[in-house]
Amino acid sequence: MRIMKVVLVICALLVTTGCACHTRKVGPAEAQSNVPVAVAGVEMADVNYAFDSFALTEGAKATLQANAEYMRANPSAKVQVEGHCDERGTNEYNMALGMNRARASYDYLRSLGIAESRLSTVSYGEELALDPAHTEAAWAKNRRAHFSIQK
Repeated sequence: MRIMKVVLVICALLVTTGCACHTRKVGPAEAQSNVPVAVAGVEMADVNYAFDSFALTEGAKATLQANAEYMRANPSAKVQVEGHCDERGTNEYNMALGMNRARASYDYLRSLGIAESRLSTVSYGEELALDPAHTEAAWAKNRRAHFSIQK
């Protein structure tokens, strides 16, 4: 039931905002992973968050400043800020927390002068784990904002 709700939310978002996917053929090792595949020449780093938080650390702000520089150097690029969580907490809570994480990064990029028309947000909650392990190290990787670039 939880997956069905997420699928419906994602479908609704895709219908209203369009797909920000970059696709390419992957080998067998990559097909088993949720690790984002880099698009050639694209350099936007993820922002990580503390457990149960969407506050930006100084390190996160530095990462966002570098991401803003990339956007200034590529004025036609549009970015979807994706909010992600670890697996702890209810699906509803994680969807809200993921949106708060995406929105915190979005707001900071806006404060750095990136136009609203070039940014969008979405929350995937716990559904697209970067690291599927059930450890603190994996959870730390999964608490993030990811930047999906549309050209």
